[in-house]
Amino acid sequence: MPLLAGRLVTPSDIFTGELQIGATVRRVIPRRLEGPYILPGFIDTHVHGGGGGDTMDGALGVRTVAAFHLRHGTTTLLPTTLTNPWERVLEALQGVKAVMREADPELPSIPGVHLEGPFINPERLGAQPSFALNPTPERLSALLALEVVRIVTLAPELPGALAAARLLAGSGVRVSVGHTRASYEQVMELLTAVRAAGGLTSFTHLYNAMGQLSSRTPAAVGAALSATDAYAELIFDLHHVHPGAMLAALAAKPRHLFLISDAIRATGCGDGESELGGQRVRVSGGAVRLHDGTLAGSVLTLDQALRNTVAMGVPLTQASAMLSSIPARYLGLTDRGAIEPGLRADLVVLDDDLQVREVYLAGRKVIG
Repeated sequence: MPLLAGRLVTPSDIFTGELQIGATVRRVIPRRLEGPYILPGFIDTHVHGGGGGDTMDGALGVRTVAAFHLRHGTTTLLPTTLTNPWERVLEALQGVKAVMREADPELPSIPGVHLEGPFINPERLGAQPSFALNPTPERLSALLALEVVRIVTLAPELPGALAAARLLAGSGVRVSVGHTRASYEQVMELLTAVRAAGGLTSFTHLYNAMGQLSSRTPAAVGAALSATDAYAELIFDLHHVHPGAMLAALAAKPRHLFLISDAIRATGCGDGESELGGQRVRVSGGAVRLHDGTLAGSVLTLDQALRNTVAMGVPLTQASAMLSSIPARYLGLTDRGAIEPGLRADLVVLDDDLQVREVYLAGRKVIG
């Protein structure tokens, strides 16, 4: 039975010891010894692309994205779509479904898709292409029939949004508020509807593409920070969110804030021209922008998000939870997200500089 030894990182502590692993963690044995950091595998709920691939490319693109992010410690991911013509969105979902059906043990686990668009406000597209649609019963029926969608980004102010949120939540799909001009009251009404339907909510890339908090108009950001049971994604690439804003969100939501990459196809490809949803973008200095300067996704990887967070003074235990146990809890993945006997042995081994040295999927070393 394979043994891993080092500094084991849990949400509450770091202690030295050994792990006996198979497909799951078999035993955790505390011992006094030296070694690298061992963390639960990272879970990315919002990732469009990387390594030259994109979710919208179909099955081959999804596999390219998964293989790239695996090298950066991501062991579970939700390929994420872009707002495109409706038929193109459905084709992309079919591509992800094909990859899920033929699960590759050498690639990260894919428990579903994050549908980011088209159910967003056409006046708050951010870098999304202008193909926004309302969430009609017919479109929702087509989505649910595919049995692949795990999260839907939804603007609460759209016609039919409340009914859509209830239907999605009742079907086990997570509803994430985003790309929205909704008022605080509209957001809270949607959160209440999802809660009544037995579902969980999140906020898509908190602070970005939504109304900001002020003293008299709290808007979506105010709703996110005050709704203690709602989760929230954060792109901490030091471009999308100021460190002070990250720390404020973490203070408000210590058990519900998690990190995402929002990575696009250019991730890992260096500076220069690239593409996002048919639009030309430019990567420069770690930021991706449209020609008008709008931020357009990121070239972030989750290991870099971890390093950025720790550099701001967040304890490694808490930063690790933001990449593992918190997103696992949000998605309802009870078989992963922590180093505990019986859970999947999805593990990331880091050196003292928090650089990835090894990655394990269900107990098998796949990187390093």
